[in-house]
Amino acid sequence: MKKNVIISWSSGKDSALTLERLQKDPNYNVVGLYTSYVKHEVPFQATPLYVLDLQAQLLRLPLIKIELPEIFPSNDLYQSTIVKALKQSHLTIDAVAFGDMFCNGIAEYRRSYIEPAGWECVFPLMGEETKQLANEINERGIQTLVVTVDRDVLSEEFCGRWFNNTLISELPISIDPCGENGEFHTLVTHTESFQGHLELKLTHIERGERFSYQRYTAKRLPNNLL
Repeated sequence: MKKNVIISWSSGKDSALTLERLQKDPNYNVVGLYTSYVKHEVPFQATPLYVLDLQAQLLRLPLIKIELPEIFPSNDLYQSTIVKALKQSHLTIDAVAFGDMFCNGIAEYRRSYIEPAGWECVFPLMGEETKQLANEINERGIQTLVVTVDRDVLSEEFCGRWFNNTLISELPISIDPCGENGEFHTLVTHTESFQGHLELKLTHIERGERFSYQRYTAKRLPNNLL
């Protein structure tokens, strides 16, 4: 019997690859997405909530939006807020999936609050070579735009560019091909699972103290306008 799984959805490429793998996994049935946000945006990606809604509509999946008081609340507050929201979602959940790639203790952290709630923790990408995962993302046709760059480690010129083989080849050798150390973050505009695509109008780059953000407006378009 398939397990009902909900996916931690950041709006970026790792979440999209996790979704596509699980949708083809005979052991799981994807029943929804959830995301946490602060002040109407997903942290790090800086994705506006209305864009998350558009992605969920394209995927035809329910999206559970969980508000946090700040980007880094205490572990106890973060964990209890996530678990409470998922339990109140009215979805039947057997497992929670994450797009983490590195075996750096994050799996143990996630299990520490997911498993006591009675759910399995699933990591479809964990421990795989990130260069291969980056190639798989492009081979699957997952279209993503680099929307955040950490200027401490990567040039702002990468902000607002498409995540493709050309961009990957131009990344400095010190940068993970998937940005798994937080060097950059992405927004998915199209994937096989989307019933249509996001059309973006790039407006300007916003410069914070450390991070640069590609700002844009977005709308949902059907497949016949791809």
